[in-house]
Amino acid sequence: MIKAIVTGAGGRMGGRIIDLIGSTEGIELAGAVESPGHPLVGHDAGERLGLGRIGVAVVDNLALCIEGGDVIIDFTRAEASLVHLEMAVERGRALVIGSTGFSTVQRDRLRELAPGTRCVFSPNMSVGVNVMFQVLRMAAEIIGRDYDVELMEIHHNLKKDAPSGTALKMAEIIALATGRDLARSAVYGRKGLTGERTKEEIGIQTMRAGDIVGEHTVMFAGQGERLEFIHRAHSRDNFASGAIRAAKWLVNQPPGLYEMADVLGFR
Repeated sequence: MIKAIVTGAGGRMGGRIIDLIGSTEGIELAGAVESPGHPLVGHDAGERLGLGRIGVAVVDNLALCIEGGDVIIDFTRAEASLVHLEMAVERGRALVIGSTGFSTVQRDRLRELAPGTRCVFSPNMSVGVNVMFQVLRMAAEIIGRDYDVELMEIHHNLKKDAPSGTALKMAEIIALATGRDLARSAVYGRKGLTGERTKEEIGIQTMRAGDIVGEHTVMFAGQGERLEFIHRAHSRDNFASGAIRAAKWLVNQPPGLYEMADVLGFR
């Protein structure tokens, strides 16, 4: 039985992961972590999330429960995820990171640390989104630079980072497949007299509204036609189940930095 620790236990994703672990074979909750001062700390993780008593108290530091787990599932913030990764490397624990909003410096630090343990890092744990990543790569390689590329992402009004990590990953995939430098090609919104659109541009638009879980649209627009790829998340369960799938897969892998493409056997 795989023993999992969930960090960010009081968050929207943390709660769904804890709930789904309870109904997934081969894995059980061994620890739950929240930030110091969070109202969940010191209470049973299940009771405060409306799941009933499960016998796992929430602590305010991963160090207090890391010895009891095989794998950590982390949906917190970029800075917290890096701290948890350092602990995972020190204690030889596997770590699944679903946090987004990493700066370039933070991402470089993650890539430096991760090979010291087993780590899955992905901006989106959804199986459907990761299939879309593969389809976008194939489409971009075929289309090249003959079509204009525009991305739009929509999320709930509580999301803190923009654009979403998923949208940025999609843009990175398209840029790489078409020989673009995303740092130069990305256009984050337009206003005023912008002039004609250049062929180098990859437009990335962001919307925040209501309780929308997540929607991503990628458009390749050419003369007389356009091709659109859309993924809509109807609940957080697809992300949570993907993270659990990654955790179960990861514990049996050699040290290294992995993506969901590895978990799903795409590469």
